[in-house]
Amino acid sequence: QVQLVESGGGLVQAGDSLRLSCAASGRTPSNYVMGWFRQAPGKEREFVAAITWIGGVTYYGDSVKGRFTISRDNAKNVLYLRMNSLKPEDTAVYYCAIRQDTVVVRVRDGYDYWGQGTQVTVSS
Repeated sequence: QVQLVESGGGLVQAGDSLRLSCAASGRTPSNYVMGWFRQAPGKEREFVAAITWIGGVTYYGDSVKGRFTISRDNAKNVLYLRMNSLKPEDTAVYYCAIRQDTVVVRVRDGYDYWGQGTQVTVSS
């Protein structure tokens, strides 16, 4: 089993920045993909970003490209999401997830373990 715990969410104003963290523990695979998704009320869970744990290749959703940066600390098993120039439409619960594969996918069903989520609210 793998446990994921997100932190760093909160209430910010439009234009502000925020950094989310996701700590992984338990039996993490030797090589895998970690990703961030978000879900706003009444909407589907949306792909935000992903990174390959070995190599650090990154992928982003179109709505966050250029504003968000995904990164990881391999030694600490921690995933980060730096969010700049936040907009009210970024308001959502943000989830981190692990995919037990080396190929990045952008769909929810492709990920095997999920955190409990952290709320990000951006006021206008």
